[in-house]
Amino acid sequence: MSQKQILIVEDQPIVRQGLKMMIEFGGEYDVQEASDGLEAVKIALSHHLDLILMDVRMPNMDGIHAVKEIRRLKKQVKIVMLTTFADEDYALQSLKLGANGYILKDADRDSLMLSIKKALDGEMILDGQVASKIIPTLLEQNQVEQRATPNLTERERDIVRMVGEGLSNAEIAEALFLTVGTVKNYISQLFLKLHVRDRTQLAIYSIKNQI
Repeated sequence: MSQKQILIVEDQPIVRQGLKMMIEFGGEYDVQEASDGLEAVKIALSHHLDLILMDVRMPNMDGIHAVKEIRRLKKQVKIVMLTTFADEDYALQSLKLGANGYILKDADRDSLMLSIKKALDGEMILDGQVASKIIPTLLEQNQVEQRATPNLTERERDIVRMVGEGLSNAEIAEALFLTVGTVKNYISQLFLKLHVRDRTQLAIYSIKNQI
C-alpha cells in the first residue's frame, strides 16, 4: 500500500519538523514541508498531494490566500487548516474557499492522526471550539438571507443531514441500507442540485439550512 502524501505548511521550523516526525512515525504517511503559503502553492501545483495541513498566519502568503490559489487549480486535494487561532472569521473564510476542516495545534497526537484519517476519508473536520463559534453564525446568516431551499426528497435530506454530521459514505450507506456507490451518486447529484462545489460546502449547507 503506497503512502499518502501530506504537505505541512508552517512558518515555524520547530513546529513544522515536530509535526512531520509525529505524522510520519507510523510509516503510513510521507510528509513534505513548506514555510509559507507561496511555497505551498508551488508544491501543490507540481506534486501529487493527498492532504495539506495549512497554517493561517504566515509571511509572504497567508493560509487563506493559499487555499484560494490551490483550490482554483487543484480540486481534489484535501486541505485542513491547522492553527493556534480559534478564530470565527478565519474558519468561515477558509471553509467558504474550499478548506475541508479547521483544527487547532493544541490537539494531542491521537486527535491529530484521527483528524488526518477522517479528512482523507472525505469528512469535514472542525475543532469543537471552532464549531461552537461558527455554527451559530452560519445559522444566523441563513435566517438573514432566507434563501429558498430546493425541493429535496426525504432520502436526499437524510444524506445531506448525515454529511453535515460528518458521516463517511460508508457510514451513510450502512445507516440507509444503500450501497456506497449509490450514496456517491446521490451526493454528486446534490452537488449539482444545491450548487455546492464539494462535500465541505454540502456540510455547511446542511448546517445553514438546519437540515
